[in-house]
Amino acid sequence: MKFIFAVLLVSMSSFSFAESIKVTVNGMVCSMCAQGIEKKFKKIDAVKDIKVDLDNKIVILETKDKQDIEDAVITKMITESGYNVSSIKRGANE
Repeated sequence: MKFIFAVLLVSMSSFSFAESIKVTVNGMVCSMCAQGIEKKFKKIDAVKDIKVDLDNKIVILETKDKQDIEDAVITKMITESGYNVSSIKRGANE
């Protein structure tokens, strides 16, 4: 029984990895803002792609398969860049 539970737990944990992370960021106003954020996140191995939408104040992070970035890490990186995080939403359909 413990084995079945362990297998189920491991298989379910793979669902917790986000393919897409949508971050709403306050304070981004120019292309230099976008470039700074893009440069910072491209240094993370888990990031497959990043898009910054200045008009809507959104950063979209695409993660590599089976990899994730914790909300605390995202928030810290955005804050250290001089901006504020309003929300973080996960999932391919966000």
